[in-house]
Amino acid sequence: MKFSWPTKRRHVQQLSVAKMRMLRWFCGHTRRDRVRNEDIRDRVGVAPIEEKLIQHRLRWFGHVQLRPLEAPVRSGVLKRGDNVKRGRGRPRLTWNETVKRDLKEWNIAKELAMDRIPWRLAINVPEP
Repeated sequence: MKFSWPTKRRHVQQLSVAKMRMLRWFCGHTRRDRVRNEDIRDRVGVAPIEEKLIQHRLRWFGHVQLRPLEAPVRSGVLKRGDNVKRGRGRPRLTWNETVKRDLKEWNIAKELAMDRIPWRLAINVPEP
């Protein structure tokens, strides 16, 4: 792992469920009221946690891209050693692969990270 770990779908789902429970409690609704999550998020004025996680991951990526090439965080000093025996099955998802996927999903060029103001505008998740 280079900078931080990539989030698994299971963890994102658990975070989403916990956040929605708190928002339901805040609004005074229970699951039995059968109010849609989107309606509760709109009422409270918050974005989905999945989008916020991507935003924060891309914000960190932009911060790292602005560092000099010789900086440890940029040069890969924090990478896992090559002499570690790899387990069976598909290789684990890396942080870099996760960021590449996020950039592709949001149609953002990697080079945009070098200019801070347009980068912040591109990765911004507006609150409803």
